[in-house]
Amino acid sequence: MYTLKKSLGQHFLKDENMCRQIVEAMPVEEGLQLLEVGPGGGAITKYLLEIPGIIFRAVELDAEKVQYLEKTFPAIKGKLINESFLDMQPPFTGEFSIIGNFPYNISTQIMFRVLDWRAQVPAVVGMFQKEVAQRIAAGHGNKDYGILSVLLQRFYRVEYLFEVDEQSFNPPPKVKSAVIRLTRLEAPLAVKSEKKFNLLVKTAFGQRRKQLRNPLKGFFDKTFLQEPIFTKRAEELSVADFVTLSEHML
Repeated sequence: MYTLKKSLGQHFLKDENMCRQIVEAMPVEEGLQLLEVGPGGGAITKYLLEIPGIIFRAVELDAEKVQYLEKTFPAIKGKLINESFLDMQPPFTGEFSIIGNFPYNISTQIMFRVLDWRAQVPAVVGMFQKEVAQRIAAGHGNKDYGILSVLLQRFYRVEYLFEVDEQSFNPPPKVKSAVIRLTRLEAPLAVKSEKKFNLLVKTAFGQRRKQLRNPLKGFFDKTFLQEPIFTKRAEELSVADFVTLSEHML
C-alpha cells in the first residue's frame, strides 16, 4: 500500500459514487487531452483510464504514489509525470483539460497556473476546500466574492456543482469540500493591460471594507475619482465593472 503524507495535504477519496460524479462532470469528446493533478491513490484515476478515445496524463509529486499507481494500474505506465504541477511545463501541445482532487494547500496556486495557461485550458473540474470553491464561484455582491472570483470569471464560467462529505475521504479532512467546474468563455472581456487590471483588482480587495475612492486614489485622476462608482466597495463591482474601470487607469 502507501502512506499518507500530511505535508502534501493528502486526503484520498474513498467514496466510489463521488469519484464517478467528479469524472462525469468533465466534458469529454474524442481526442480530449486530459491532465489529472494529484492522482494520489488512484481513486478517480481508475475511472479516467477507462474513458475511451482520450489522451490521458497525470502529474504526481509523491514518488511513492507514482510507484503505487504503476503497480496497481498497469495502463498508467508512461502517463505519469513525477513533479509538482506548479513547476511543470504544459504537458501537451494544444488544448488540454484539467481534473483532480486538488491538494488543498496549493489549490489557489493551481488556479493561478490555470490562468497562466488559459489559452490551452478550456475546462477544469476540481475538488477544493469548500470555502475556496465558494470564493471562485461567488458573484458580485456576495461576501465570498474576491480577487480569485474576478480574475477567473473574466475568462471562465464557474459552476458550483456539489459538496463532498468529510467521511468520503481517508483520512477525513477537518474542512468541508466542494467540486466546481470551469468552462472557458468564448469571448472573455478584453483589457488594455493585464498587469494594470490585476493590480486594480488586488488593490481594491486589499481594503474591501472601504469605498473604492480610498484604496484606488493613486490609480486615477482627481476628476474621475468623483464618479459615483468610487462610493462602492470592491465586492459590489461586477467583473465587467472592473474591466471598464481599468480602461481609465493612469
